[in-house]
Amino acid sequence: MRHRKKTLKLGRTTSHNRCMIANMLKSLIEEERIVTTITKAKELRRHADRMITLAKKNTLASRRDAIGKLMIRYNALTPKEARQAKEGDLSAFNGDRRVMGKLFDTLGPRFESRNGGYTRIIRGANRVGDNAPTCVIEFLGE
Repeated sequence: MRHRKKTLKLGRTTSHNRCMIANMLKSLIEEERIVTTITKAKELRRHADRMITLAKKNTLASRRDAIGKLMIRYNALTPKEARQAKEGDLSAFNGDRRVMGKLFDTLGPRFESRNGGYTRIIRGANRVGDNAPTCVIEFLGE
């Protein structure tokens, strides 16, 4: 029996599931809207709402929790990249740094006055290849 087990298995191993959710979260934060299957979107919504809650706190501990959940890798910048970043050119940053910046600088303050329910799921047509039901998951505009 699966009593008190909240996570969906989605037909994957635990490590694959964690990586998939982290990648989908990064894409959702970066693009603010992604297309996926309904089952994955429902699982992703739980994690996305928790990320926004961490971003609203905006403490060092919440940043570290988000880094762990999103599996962020901070590669050291070369001196040239550090110089570019100092001048304001953020193209030197890898995508993970931009995701953390957007999460804590843009999305956290946007939902400051809202208590939960930061995402919406809009059902779409079935996928052509395997007839899987798809949907769009997106952050609310506020």
